[in-house]
Amino acid sequence: MRQERTVQSSVFDLFAGHEIGCELKAMSQWLDEHRELLSLVTRDLRRHDLKETGREGLPAEAVLRCALLKQHRQLSYQELAFHLEDSASFRAFARLPWGWSPKKSVLHKTISAIQAPTWEEINKVLLASARREKLEGGKVVRVDSTVTAALVHEPSDSSLLWDAVRVMVRLLQHADALGSAIPWHDHCRAAKKRSRSIEYTRGRPKRVKHYRELLRITRTTLGYLQQAAEQLTLAASPAIELWQAQVRHYRPLIERIITQTERRVLAGALNGAGEKLVSLFEPHADIIVKGSRDVDYGHKINLTTGRSGLILDLVIEAGNPADSERLLLMLERHIAFYGEPPRQAAADGGYASRANLRQAKAWGVRDMAFHKKSALRIEDMVSSRWVYRKLRNFRAGIEASISCLKRAYGLARCTWRGLNHFKAYVWSSVVAYNLALFTRLRST
Repeated sequence: MRQERTVQSSVFDLFAGHEIGCELKAMSQWLDEHRELLSLVTRDLRRHDLKETGREGLPAEAVLRCALLKQHRQLSYQELAFHLEDSASFRAFARLPWGWSPKKSVLHKTISAIQAPTWEEINKVLLASARREKLEGGKVVRVDSTVTAALVHEPSDSSLLWDAVRVMVRLLQHADALGSAIPWHDHCRAAKKRSRSIEYTRGRPKRVKHYRELLRITRTTLGYLQQAAEQLTLAASPAIELWQAQVRHYRPLIERIITQTERRVLAGALNGAGEKLVSLFEPHADIIVKGSRDVDYGHKINLTTGRSGLILDLVIEAGNPADSERLLLMLERHIAFYGEPPRQAAADGGYASRANLRQAKAWGVRDMAFHKKSALRIEDMVSSRWVYRKLRNFRAGIEASISCLKRAYGLARCTWRGLNHFKAYVWSSVVAYNLALFTRLRST
């Protein structure tokens, strides 16, 4: 049984006079003004076919506040559990029931249950508050993109094959515990040795030899796993069903790794960036190359911010679409939320195209400035050169917002696993950033 909010607050919930304590108090006051958000969180926390009886769990209010606290202070679950027990200000903000000190496993299970659409709805309520209090009206906006890395190591064909062998050996050991009786050999050491040899060997012929051996080991281990899966199909138990689900998840990914390695190393063909699998554990990760800079493995993100610095909108892209293809989508989403187009908009040069400028003007954007003109005349974009300089300088401010999100709110690298959790992590970082900035703007 889980309540939406902590019914009885403690009289000892006091915030410290330090600036962090004052900021947490202001954030807490805004959350108290919008208790309708708790129903959104409760919806995510209540699983299907779960009875409303039994032991009490963390109230939805405490879960939401702990999630914001974690992202705002960039704490691990273990650090969050410690500070909730140690800090009076953190306990006051989290609204924990009296005497409760949740462990890291409970915090992880409940916080990760909040879905990305819920965080997006919370952000919309926050932006509506900013609009009512005339802190952000969405009249002047800027658009830019960045990359959030997934929780993966630098990928290579040899390391992916080594990961595949490790995972399959682990599944085979689990199968033995479940009653499998097939004979098999642990090739982990051999796979690791070949992977390291490939990494430090010079010359393509020598590397190809090691790749052939590593591919043979991977295929042999995959054969063991298929035999174990066929044998355990005859038995039925919850543990075996869970094991079979893991096999069904990993088998096509391992076959894909083998295929792409054979195609690149043995056949000499190139794999397109959209076709490559860069991680066995985060298969959703994309290969993102921005200009001539380093390669990132994660997801490209398009952001819209306003004059206040608040993040007005965010889209987590699939693949690596060109910026010029996403400008109209961002403007369309902005118009759908605010009910009217922005009066002025600025974007990086990658978003520039004559078609984008023409459509933005048709939708009612009076001044549409691109940082790089890209063969567009200033007179076609804005009303005067003075306006163009102002909007170009205004656009540069979004770099500071992105930098703050990456440095202080964890947007540089997602530490949660899975695509759905990736989206929830990104949105929770944005909500924590917006809420902190909103309270600062409100106080001034």
